Amino acid sequence: MTVGMDASRPVMGAFERYLSWWVFGCIAAGILLGQLLPAFFATVGALQVSAVNLPIALLIWLMIVPMLLKVDFGALNQVRRHARGIGVTLFINWAVKPFSMALLAWVFVRHVFASWLPADQIDSYIAGLILLAAAPCTAMVFVWSNLSDGDANFTLSQVALNDAIMLFAFAPLVGLLLGLSAITVPWETLVLSVVLYILVPVAVAQVWRILLIRRGGQRALAVALRRLHPVSLSALLMTLVLLFGFQGQQLLDQPLIIAMLAVPILIQVYFNSALAYWLNRRLGVAHSVACPSALIGASNFFELAVAAAIGLFGVHSGAALATVVGVLIEVPVMLTVVHGVMRSKGWYERAAPPHA
Repeated sequence: MTVGMDASRPVMGAFERYLSWWVFGCIAAGILLGQLLPAFFATVGALQVSAVNLPIALLIWLMIVPMLLKVDFGALNQVRRHARGIGVTLFINWAVKPFSMALLAWVFVRHVFASWLPADQIDSYIAGLILLAAAPCTAMVFVWSNLSDGDANFTLSQVALNDAIMLFAFAPLVGLLLGLSAITVPWETLVLSVVLYILVPVAVAQVWRILLIRRGGQRALAVALRRLHPVSLSALLMTLVLLFGFQGQQLLDQPLIIAMLAVPILIQVYFNSALAYWLNRRLGVAHSVACPSALIGASNFFELAVAAAIGLFGVHSGAALATVVGVLIEVPVMLTVVHGVMRSKGWYERAAPPHA
C-alpha cells in the first residue's frame, strides 16, 4: 500500500483509536434492533444468491476495496533489501499463525470452553478463528508501523508481498486447516469466497488505482482515499450492526461467548508477535524492521475474515461471530504490542549489530 509513509504518514484517527468502543456500540445497536425489528433482519438474511448474502456482500466490498486501493504491488521490488525481516514475517504469517490458531481453537473451543458454548456452533467458532488467522492484515499495520517508528519501505514491501501470496494461498490454507479440524466446507464455496472477496476487490482496486494515478498522480490517489475512508468505516459499522442483529438472541442467551472466543485470539497475537520479534533479534535485523515485522506477524485482515466466514457459513453462524471478536479486540491488543516493542528497544539493540 503506497499512499506514502512520509509526508502523509498514517496516524491513528479518532475512529481507529476508539474502534473497540464503536464495536461495543454496534453490538448494543445490533442486538437492540434485532429484538425490535426481527422481520427486517429476517428479510435481509434471506436476500441471498448462491449462498451469498447480497446486502452483506455489498457492504464488504465497500469496506475492502478502499483498503486494497492503497496496495502498490510495485513495492515488491524492495523485497530483497529486507530479506531477513521479510523471511521472518512470511514464516510467522503463513507457517505459524494459522496453525497455532487452529491448535488454540481446538484446545479452548472444542475442550476448555466446550460445555459453555452452543454444541451446534463449536465447529463454526473454530472455523471463524482459523479464517481470522489465515489472512495477514493489509491496512492497520501501516498505523502500527508508524507508531513504532518502523521502516516504511519494509512495511510497504511486506504488505504487497503478503497480498500477492494471499491471492493463491488463502483458499488452500483454509481448506487444509478446516480439514485437519474435521470441518467440511465445499471447495466450490471456498473458491467462490476467494473470488468474491479477494480476487475481484484486488482487481477492481488495482484498475482504479492505475486510473487515478494516470489522471492526477499520487495527489489524486490521496484525495480519493481520503474521501473513501468514511465510506469504508461506515460499511464496517453497518456490517457489524447487521451481524449482531442476526446474532443477538444467541448473545443474550450466552453473553460470555465473546469473552471465551477472545481468549485464543489474545494468546495467538502475543505469541506470534513475540516469536517474530525474537527471531528478528536472533537474525540481527534492525529494530525499525523488527517492529513492523512483529506487528504484521500478529495482526489479521479481519475484514476478509468476516467476509469469508459469512460466505462459507452464513450471517447467523458462529464463524461470523468469531471473526467479529477479532475486530473488537484488534486496536487495544495491538497497541499493547506497539508499547512492548518500543519499551524493549534497549534490550533488542543489545543483541548483535543489525544486518537488515
